[in-house]
Amino acid sequence: MEFDNHTVNPGRRAALGGLAGSAVLLLAPALAHAQAPAWPTRPVRIVVAYPAGGVSDVVARLLADKLAGPLGQPVVIENKAGASGSIGLDAVAKATDGHTLGFAAISPLALNPHLGASPFDPAKDIVPVATVMYSPVLLLGTPASTARDFRDLLAQAKAKPGSIRWATSGQASLGHIMLEQVMHTAGVQMTHIPYKGGGQQMNDALSGQFEILSTNAGPAVLQHIKAGKLKALAVGAPDRLDTLPEVPTLAELGQGAANLSSLFGVFAPAGMPAAVVARLNAEINKVLALPDVRAKLDASDNVPLGGTAADFGKRIAAESEANLRIIRAAGIKGQ
Repeated sequence: MEFDNHTVNPGRRAALGGLAGSAVLLLAPALAHAQAPAWPTRPVRIVVAYPAGGVSDVVARLLADKLAGPLGQPVVIENKAGASGSIGLDAVAKATDGHTLGFAAISPLALNPHLGASPFDPAKDIVPVATVMYSPVLLLGTPASTARDFRDLLAQAKAKPGSIRWATSGQASLGHIMLEQVMHTAGVQMTHIPYKGGGQQMNDALSGQFEILSTNAGPAVLQHIKAGKLKALAVGAPDRLDTLPEVPTLAELGQGAANLSSLFGVFAPAGMPAAVVARLNAEINKVLALPDVRAKLDASDNVPLGGTAADFGKRIAAESEANLRIIRAAGIKGQ
């Protein structure tokens, strides 16, 4: 709001200032109450943009359990998978009940729109609430793969173009970008097998329905690797994982552009009051600081983060710009 800069008599200004100061003191409690309405007044719904059973679902349920007490209302999970997370966040963007949040990777905001795959406006319809974690992305060989390591995988792909099938969580997903970057850098051709999420993808991986799988790190994935059902070929992460120290990062293998990890967080519809977003951010940061929560995330190779909503927004914007450069350089097309 703008105000006219009228000249005011000094004596009158002092009198007005005194009156204004008194008015502010009298109105402050009422204004504070008006600006911070009681919330929540009913159960809170968190829409998880991926199927039940995956890493994101497990972490979202952990958050829901820990938030219920401080918020004074049940926090329920609803899974809405599809379109690499865009379907779930679209439901959040269109929610008008004031009690709906979303849990997703930032791909629906920072990646999908560059491929023409967004049913909502990421800049206008969704607001970031809190960064929760980053999740390394593992590149795994299934029982159908005969590759001894990542370099052998590339050699096989070069010898027989299109013969290697690489499954991801969907078209325009982070795994898809990784695949396109690997093919572009190595000069090979593989076949993309997009899924709607992690559950069915993992079942098909274990039964050898394709050769290669890219998926977020998690306890179940680690168990399959330790049991010899899946072979870890590479990891997208800043550093090697403590649980898999022998597995190189994609950057170490000459695939720096494909060395990506998933950033996850909580989102709200654009109409959510700022005071509510601030409260949610504070409560989520408290949850992420709990020793048992950090231990559970660390045990699954997911790194707890936290921070302000503004910082989360900046990270999304930075990744969006980086993804756009990758997409243009590699000539990646959406469906």
